[in-house]
Amino acid sequence: MFKKSIEEAKEFVAGDATHLREIFHPHNDPIKLGYSIAHAYIKPSKSSLPHQLSGSEVYHFIAGKGVIHIDEKSQAIQQGDTIYVPPGSLQFVENTGKENLIFICIVEPAWTPESEVVIND
Repeated sequence: MFKKSIEEAKEFVAGDATHLREIFHPHNDPIKLGYSIAHAYIKPSKSSLPHQLSGSEVYHFIAGKGVIHIDEKSQAIQQGDTIYVPPGSLQFVENTGKENLIFICIVEPAWTPESEVVIND
């Protein structure tokens, strides 16, 4: 068994401007997984930067509301929604609410710096 508390995961601002805490990552934790899991949030009126991952990503929204943009499509999201992002899709998440937009990110295969391209316009 392996357990990690969210308080044990150091918060940082990711390359796409999302506030992030890695929960489980097979490169950093003593576990064998084919994916990584992170706890993330975006502050009110902010958004992540457009980015692409070579693998797939699943977002599960815990609190707040916003809009997720995947390639040419946009979808309103709120607490309880789960979104699948196919590999290679251009994506970003926008917080349209008055509180933090909080979500879980699951990336398969596990996220690495080489697997992500951030678009800085």
